[in-house]
Formats: sequence, structure tokens, C-alpha cells
Amino acid sequence: MAEYSPLPHIQEILDNLPTEPGVYQFIDPNGRIIYVGKAKNLRNRVRSYFQPSNMDSKVLRIRHDAADIQFILTGDELKALITEAELIRVHKPRYNIMLKDDKRYPYIRVTTADAFPTVEMTRRLDRTDGNRYFGPFTSAGGVRETLDVLRRAFPYLTCDREITGNDTRACLYYDIKLCGAPCIGAQTKEEYWENINGLMRVLSGHAESVLSELRAEMEAASEALDFERAAVLRDRMHVVAQISARQRLVADINAEQDVIAFAQEGSDAVVQMFLIRNGRLVGSEYFALEGTEGEATGEIVSNFLMQFYQDATDIPREVVIPEHIDEALIIEQWLRDKRGGRKVKLTVPQRGNKRELVHLATQTAIEKLGILRSQWASDTVKQETALRELQTALNLPNPPNRIECFDISTTQGTAIVASRVVFVQGVPRKSEYRRFNIQTVGHDGSDDYQSMREALTRRFRRYHDAVEQPLVNAPGKKDHNETWRLLPDLLIIDGGKGQLNVAVEVLQEMGLFGRVPVCGLAKQFEEIYLPGREKPVVLPRRSEGLFLMQRVRDEAHRFAITSHRARRRKMGLASQLEAVPGIGPARRKALLKAFDKDIEAIRAASVEELTAVPGITRDIAENIKAVLGGY
Repeated sequence: MAEYSPLPHIQEILDNLPTEPGVYQFIDPNGRIIYVGKAKNLRNRVRSYFQPSNMDSKVLRIRHDAADIQFILTGDELKALITEAELIRVHKPRYNIMLKDDKRYPYIRVTTADAFPTVEMTRRLDRTDGNRYFGPFTSAGGVRETLDVLRRAFPYLTCDREITGNDTRACLYYDIKLCGAPCIGAQTKEEYWENINGLMRVLSGHAESVLSELRAEMEAASEALDFERAAVLRDRMHVVAQISARQRLVADINAEQDVIAFAQEGSDAVVQMFLIRNGRLVGSEYFALEGTEGEATGEIVSNFLMQFYQDATDIPREVVIPEHIDEALIIEQWLRDKRGGRKVKLTVPQRGNKRELVHLATQTAIEKLGILRSQWASDTVKQETALRELQTALNLPNPPNRIECFDISTTQGTAIVASRVVFVQGVPRKSEYRRFNIQTVGHDGSDDYQSMREALTRRFRRYHDAVEQPLVNAPGKKDHNETWRLLPDLLIIDGGKGQLNVAVEVLQEMGLFGRVPVCGLAKQFEEIYLPGREKPVVLPRRSEGLFLMQRVRDEAHRFAITSHRARRRKMGLASQLEAVPGIGPARRKALLKAFDKDIEAIRAASVEELTAVPGITRDIAENIKAVLGGY
């Protein structure tokens, strides 16, 4: 294989890159930014993408798609970090780590710039308007529920009246005690602001201290025989106590932390955040990410920090993260600037309470990712979109409602297994998954092409056998040939042109070429190869059609590996038993059945226990003990 070298115009750019800090951008032939990165030394960082030894899958895709490289000198690493984050936010490059959706997360806004502030939910953040913002939150419903509760404790205005205190009549909210009615002079400006300040302190995690102050006020009102005021304060205490109960104490009373952890599977990832204020868990948020495949933990965390805190108004004193990141000092400086010059520390805990919180957040992220992947897999709108995209891109006569995908798994030519997975309407149908133990390839080396040929031949021979047999119509009896009788609307082969050509040959031999649309999906660049077409089809990086193709391919790969490992374990047991004199296929099978395929159980068994197995004589049992080391 010839050694890789960049195209001449790319090489010229690489030869003339500066060694200063800055931001670089990879540009595709259509002028779109496909990747943005930062570097302390632009020359060294960008040239690393084009080293022949750099075989990272993401790097290979970037340099394959890049037609141009541009850079911006920033002078220092902090400005590079900020510029990178802004360019990613604006351009959303296909190969950068991104929040999975670009929705604006809700905030609670208290209009402290007004004489009589209102409290409202908003998705628009303006740092210059003089108001207080709390959030972001992931759930608008959660924000509304929080405001409904807080309003019972700290009544506030929701109208757009000009507050003069001279209105003759208040609105309904005054009658139901959700507003103090400063409009009619029933509440002074100072009293109204007292409510607003209490509300903001609760949102900031100070519910316990607010509760203590309310209790003192209630007792003072009772002693002064102001029982009406005491009753109001009592009710307010009840509501604040409810909020405080939700804010579970999880850390030191002075702790002000965001705890961050994540879970990743394939190209999907979920970041879980615990928001701790004054030692209490005041919020638990999750964020879905995409574009994380092949990325190191530190890089994922670093990218998330920059995207999340770019618009955040509430930045704590400490951010607890699961792993060290290279840009820790720079990010700390950036966060400190955003916090008005107050110190922010990034911490990687090794033990104690913080480590337990990271572990808990990690487990929560794992569970959430599992739920989300199931939801994404069953999202009918997305699946319909994906199927339509594939129909158009691959020039199919109909949407590929039934997709079959084949993959090969082997280790040094041993225990070769082919897998077939089936997706119907974009959803995996695991009851139709099948594996093929490859028999035509020797154990002294691997041949993926021949293995794929055998698997496909056996699959479509089963099709012909099934259609020649009558349908099973007996009540209560399952038609075991149904999975073979149905032809796929799209056959996906994990691999490039070589594997695709094998599939085409098999379909031609079986008289099915033209009836079964087929394509090859090359993992390196996510290119789709079609029969008779020289250039591959390249779907948009964030298209639903590509996501579906990747899910199908990844599931075939997972199932192939699982089947391969199971077969290797079984072969390992068999090979050990085959070394025992007197043990043939029938006796080996009987032993494996009797001891649940557990070689250690067979080794530990007594002669008497072994002879209880049909076909095992005392002499053979003693041979087993001698060979397996049971004596």
C-alpha cells in the first residue's frame, strides 16, 4: 500500500502554517465548514491530521472531505478557546461534538430592572438587560411547576399594569392570594421586593435560610398577636419547606458545585449534570450529544463545558468532572471571567463524597442514554424521514421498510461468525436476528469475502427453500420460515466495494439481483457504495437516513461480536474435552449439557458425578480428571 500524502494545495497550506495559537477550520468542496479546532501551535496541530500514522476514523473522514484549510490567529489560548466555541455555535460543523438538538433551553427571568419585577419563563437570554436569570433548565414543564409553587409562597405580578398604587380595583389574583396588589396600594414597593428577593434566594439554593427567617418572623408576629400575618408566614413556610425537601442535601452545607458525568455508546452520548447549591441538589439536568464517536472523554467534557456555560448565568464556584482535561486552566480562566472575576475550580475527585456524586451521575447518564436510544429507535416521525431519505438517496422504488444487514466477526481466522440483523420500519426486530457459523473458511486465516459469500448464499438459499414450501396455517403454530420468505427492501453489507461485489455475485447466482436492492456501507468515511456506480453516495452528516444506516450497521456489528464470543467460548470447551481419550462428539455434547457448558464445573466434578452422565464410563471419567487436572 502506498504511503498517504496530502494533495499538493493542502501540502502547501501545511508548509506555511504559523506556530502561534489560533483556530483552524476544515472546509469542504462546497465551502462549508466541516470541523473547527483550536491549537496552542497551529502548525503542529493541523499537520497532525495528515500524518500517515494517524488512522483515527474521525481524522480520516475529516481529511478525506477537506478541500481547504483556514485559520485565525488569536494571540493566546483563551481567545482561541472562545473563538472556537463561537464558530461551532454559529456553523454547527458536521464533525464537531454538538448538543443533539439546538433548541433554546428555558430560563426563569426576574425583571429586576423594573421597579416592580415580574417573574417569567423565557428562552431568550440577554446579559445586558439588567435582569436576573436562573437556569438553564431542560424542561419547560418543570419551570412552570416551579413557578406555580414559588408564587404561592412569594406572590408576584403577572400583569402589565403601570403600578402607581392608585388603582381602584385589583385583579382576581389578589383575591386568590397570588398577588399582593401593589396596584391598589395593598402592598408597598419594599414589601413587594422582599417577596422577590425571597423567591430569588430559593432559586439560588438558599431555601433553608429563607425557611429559618420565615420561622423567626412568624414567631415574632405571634408574640405581637398579629395572627393574620403569622398565618400568612406559616403558609409560606409550608411551601418553602416543600421546595427544600426536593433539594436533597448531598454535600457540605457550603458546597456550590455542578457535577458532570457522561455515558457514551457509539456516536450517541448523554451528559448528566447535578446542580448543587449550599450543599443541596437543586437541579438534575441531562443533555444529549452527537459526534462523540472516537473522541476521548476529556475532549467530550471540554466541548460540553464550552457549549453549556457559553450562555449560562449561574456559574458555581466548583465544577466537578470525571476526568482531567488538557484545557482545564484555560477553561477555569474563561469561567472566572464569565463569573465576574470570581474563582471557578475544575475538580477531578479521586475519593470521598464528590467521587460518589460523579459515580451516581454516571449511572444516571447510562440509564438515560438507554432510554433515549430506545426512544430514538422508536420515533416514528424520524424513522419515516430516514426511510424517505434513503429511498431518494439510493434511488429505491419504495421506502426500505424492511432492512437486512450482514457483518462478519473473526479473530485470527477462528470461530468466524456472520450476523444478520433485521430492522422493520426503522426499528430492530430482534426475533429475526440470525447468526451463521462460517464453515467454508479454514482456521489458519480469515477471508471476509468468502465468509460473506457463504452467509449470503445460505440466507438466500433459505429464501428459495421457504417459498417452495406451503405456508403453515395450523392454529397456534408458528411459521418458522417466515423470516426467510421475506425479501429485504434494502440489503446492507458492512464494507466497501469488495464486499458489495460479493453480495452482487450471490444475488445474481440466486436470481435475485434487481429484486433485492443492495449497498455497502464503508465505516471509514460512512460512504455508501451502490452496484454499477463508481462514486459513493455521501449522505449529510446529520441526516436521519445516515443515522439509521449507522444504527443498523452498529447493531449488526454488536450482534456479530456477541455471537463470535459465544462460539469461541463453546469451541474452547470443546477443544479441551476433545483431548480426553474416549471423548467423541456425542459424549462431549452430553457433558456440556449436564454441566451447563461450564468447563470448571466439569473439572471440579467427582468421578461419581461424571459417571452419572450418559455414556461416561469410570475409565473415561478418570481420563477426564487426569487430562483436565481434576486430581
